[in-house]
Amino acid sequence: MPIKTGVKLLSENRKARHEYFIEDTYECGIALIGTEVKSIRMGKVNIKDSYAKVKDGEIFVVGMHVSPYEKGNIFNRDPFRERKLLLHKREIRKLGALSQADGYSLIPTKLYLKDGKVKLELAVAKGKKLYDKRHDIAERDAKRAMDRRSSNMSD
Repeated sequence: MPIKTGVKLLSENRKARHEYFIEDTYECGIALIGTEVKSIRMGKVNIKDSYAKVKDGEIFVVGMHVSPYEKGNIFNRDPFRERKLLLHKREIRKLGALSQADGYSLIPTKLYLKDGKVKLELAVAKGKKLYDKRHDIAERDAKRAMDRRSSNMSD
């Protein structure tokens, strides 16, 4: 059986870029069960309201919903269970220190298949205030208006 190569995006947390300033990102594996992997490969996963926390020298993702696999019967687990993330010990210590810092959170931004393995992109993020969000929206609208004007002038 040939090994699949490349990257296939399964789920993305677009809301994270709106709600947080993304400081840094890490790629990590996830400890999953067979039926969860099958369900994730089918795209039945949601990382929208999830976050990561460091507990006892290990890091877990909380709030990630993996729908039960239809043919999994007794092997299915709780869809909202905490799942262990696979990172090096020094990275876990660094992320633990950053998450303890004021205003920083560990937010999953993407879930994807990389060379046949499920990977999660974990971002160190700082929460935006309401005026930051308004500023971003105003910048985006101004950019759209300028693009619209430049396309009208060229026509």
